[in-house]
Amino acid sequence: MARNQLATRFVLGAMFAAPLMSVAQISHYDAKQEQQYHDAHHHTKAKIVGGSAVGGAVIGGLAGGGKGAVIGAGAGAGAGVLANKARKHHDIQQRERNEHY
Repeated sequence: MARNQLATRFVLGAMFAAPLMSVAQISHYDAKQEQQYHDAHHHTKAKIVGGSAVGGAVIGGLAGGGKGAVIGAGAGAGAGVLANKARKHHDIQQRERNEHY
């Protein structure tokens, strides 16, 4: 009788603990792969770098004409690459912690 109760408690405990195990942290590799797929699917890098380049071109054009627009576009694109790298690193960390994804 005691064995049956013990076995029953073990099985029921495992059944109720299984959903809790699924909220565990994921590995860095998995988080990175998921983030890369998401970014590629939504063209995130192109949007950030392109938007930054356009913003830099507008500001450069207002400040220095055509030559300023070209310089501003290059500076904006460079800043966009750095901003995208920081955003991607932050999003990978969020996926590793499994906070809001």
